[in-house]
Amino acid sequence: MPIRLLSSEVSSQIAAGEVIERPASVVKELLENALDAGATAISITIHEAGRSLVEVSDNGYGIPEDELALAVSRHATSKLSRSEDLFHISTLGFRGEALASIGSVSRMTLTSRTEPASQGAKIMVEGGLPGKVEAVGSPTGTSVRVEHLFFNVPARLKFLKTDVTEKRAIDSLVTRYALAYPKIRFKVADGVQITFQTAGDGDRRAILAVLHGVDLAKQMLEVMAEEQGLSLSGFVSPTSLTRSNRREITFFVNGRWVQDVSLTTAVLQAYHTLLMVGRYPLTALFLELPTEDVDVNVHPTKAEVRFRHPDRVFSFVQRSVRKALMAHSPVPSVPSQLWGSRPQTEPSTGGFGIDWSIAHDQAADAPPEIQTTRSDQNGAEPHAPSRQMETRTGVPILRLIGQIGATYLVAEGPDGLYLIDQHAAHERVLFEKLMAQHAGTDIPAQTLLAPTVITLPPQSAKLVSAQLEFLNHFGFMVEEFGTNTFQIRALPALFSGADPQAALNALVEDFEEDETPLQAETESRLAARVCKRMAVRAGQVLTNEEQRALLSDLEACQSPRTCPHGRPTMIHLSVDMLERQFGRKGPR
Repeated sequence: MPIRLLSSEVSSQIAAGEVIERPASVVKELLENALDAGATAISITIHEAGRSLVEVSDNGYGIPEDELALAVSRHATSKLSRSEDLFHISTLGFRGEALASIGSVSRMTLTSRTEPASQGAKIMVEGGLPGKVEAVGSPTGTSVRVEHLFFNVPARLKFLKTDVTEKRAIDSLVTRYALAYPKIRFKVADGVQITFQTAGDGDRRAILAVLHGVDLAKQMLEVMAEEQGLSLSGFVSPTSLTRSNRREITFFVNGRWVQDVSLTTAVLQAYHTLLMVGRYPLTALFLELPTEDVDVNVHPTKAEVRFRHPDRVFSFVQRSVRKALMAHSPVPSVPSQLWGSRPQTEPSTGGFGIDWSIAHDQAADAPPEIQTTRSDQNGAEPHAPSRQMETRTGVPILRLIGQIGATYLVAEGPDGLYLIDQHAAHERVLFEKLMAQHAGTDIPAQTLLAPTVITLPPQSAKLVSAQLEFLNHFGFMVEEFGTNTFQIRALPALFSGADPQAALNALVEDFEEDETPLQAETESRLAARVCKRMAVRAGQVLTNEEQRALLSDLEACQSPRTCPHGRPTMIHLSVDMLERQFGRKGPR
């Protein structure tokens, strides 16, 4: 095929594809332009998750009327003049591609006015084709209105995700920049409803309270460190406050949000030996260093950076975060229950506070012949189970021996030793009871004496709002109670005694793990996810009564050998195998 030059339209769309991937990319580029323009107030409005409209307005310096047409051209910028400037970048934007890229894949209207001008001016760009500059009345600053994103690139439009996912991406972006620039007033509106707003008073902890609630904001630990031209500030979570993924490890370098593997690793190394496997901290950290020591021109979206002295930066971040953790974290003490059994005056609660007396109610309804074979509190040897019973439950009647490592139960059966994973076993017990209740009517709910109010980040609040009816059907009576705020009025009766706020937080965290809307999931899958979060955890010490109750309930399950996700609940060590291991029998 002959070699030919691409048309300007095609080349613009190719360039736009590197910079504008989704509506959140549009918000990011326009937001950074507003920050570079010295804005103190930024307003963002979206419709249909940004597909039909993204509008970003600011009160910055504005663009002169005679430069408006040049501003929407490719490689037009006021932030660089020489190639040497690439090694001393102090602004968020510098390539001059943002407006041109956005205009090539949308219908964009740019309106701006500088302080000295008596009136503003606007220009419209449709599919990369600019119109004429027109005089209009407007306030000082700039407003960019982006309509029908990807209208001329249907393939890109087809690959956008659900509205909930796209909104979450926008909210996540804006909330991070609000933390990085606390002296700027941010406002986000979804249509006419304001979903996020900050005061711009410079208080980062107040912004954390808006995002995550006052209780979480109070727990966050402040980091402030300086060393040989490096400065680190912000917040990290205590070891008691974690998430199941790394999404909330946030880093800004010289005011720019970056996703750098080495910086994330430095934070995780600071928490080394302090967190359970699979748990990650929440951070909002802001690193400042000389512009000549960091290269930001390594990625089309400017989301990655390279450091001149990466080892020095890594060590500085790790030591600073570790120092903050050690300064605020008390010396851990060994729980008294590890040294002996606790008083059995009343049942303890497990997991999120599960009332084991309620969880064990069904065991009391078992047939008399089953109840008499259960182990009593004196550890009496059970009668041998009938073959009929073994077939029905899939596991023989077991005699509890004790707990190992605050994670596994040890029990004796007629054919050997059983090691039971307490978390997986409790998942199975809760799952079968929840599905049994659901098979009849709606799952019964236990009304709380005092409703619990919880504030969620905007992206999580949207997810909960969209699924309220489905959650209520499963016994979680949750109502909207203001912007990004919900009131929990009841929990499923099966989880009576649980912490309502922790329960909803855990559910939201788990639902965010994938992009599948709840309605698209089977009811059993949702029940399995709920039970996973509500079950007792590994590392949790159970009383003798709790251990016996869990073992009895597991025996009564229809499928006791696996949890709802297919993981085994128990390992069987037969007497025959033990005898061979101890040399009492020769190998077969």
